[in-house]
Amino acid sequence: MSTKIYYPAVFQKEDVGYSVWVPDIQGCISQGDTFSEAVEYITEAIGLYLETYADNNISIPKPSSPESIKAENGQFVSMVAFDPAEYETKYSTKAIKKTLTIPTWLNTMAEKNNVNFSAILQTALMEKLGLSS
Repeated sequence: MSTKIYYPAVFQKEDVGYSVWVPDIQGCISQGDTFSEAVEYITEAIGLYLETYADNNISIPKPSSPESIKAENGQFVSMVAFDPAEYETKYSTKAIKKTLTIPTWLNTMAEKNNVNFSAILQTALMEKLGLSS
């Protein structure tokens, strides 16, 4: 089970859509033509920043309380939920090599039938974990 992180984000209505930024993550800025798009895009931006932090062994910033964020005229603060597991599932394409063992006879039959072992394992794992493919 994944633990979501809730960051306060500042939204500002524009002529078209919303600008949005996360004060706790310097430079984490986005925009969307609708409020829903702005939330979706800032959530992706949070993921990109946190992924970069993790890759560079930088501590992930702790979220501030929404009351501590000062919104100016025309702005408002809303909490944005970031789910690290959901983000990784959606955006991580890095493959890793796994070593496994199967009986020789099964390997022989599978190779004769041009079975893609990686595809079969991925499908089986997704099914076992109740994930949609």
